[in-house]
Amino acid sequence: MSAARTIVHIPCGDTVLVAEARGVREGLPWFGWDEAPAGLATPSQLREAGLSRAGLDPVALLVFRHRKPYARETVAELFSVDQAARRPEPSQAQQVSRLQNLKHAMRARRTCVDCTEEQDYCVPTSTRQCWRCLQIEMANNVEVAA
Repeated sequence: MSAARTIVHIPCGDTVLVAEARGVREGLPWFGWDEAPAGLATPSQLREAGLSRAGLDPVALLVFRHRKPYARETVAELFSVDQAARRPEPSQAQQVSRLQNLKHAMRARRTCVDCTEEQDYCVPTSTRQCWRCLQIEMANNVEVAA
């Protein structure tokens, strides 16, 4: 026995979308997987299209379960594509700052915590030591155990 469906009117820019929703949840119509009408998108879909929700309120919900039996119900907000704003391009100063931050982070990933030398490879995150310092420490541990 299938649940009753509801006809909803969703304002989407200058037009109104008429769609068959599974019901209303938290005051918003909700749709199942692959049932949302064209013109609505999740935040990640907006981001891929170069758009931003820019303070918009969601107009509907997408509710689905994963195939895995232990996965719970997932709820994603749907936004109007027509009302979404274009994402601004970062300024030159923002781009330079981002690159400097990335260089600093990569330098930290390549620096050994023991000898404080920058390596030409990323040191393991489990020890944060270069291979030479790790071998010395392991040799000292073997001597102490013997």
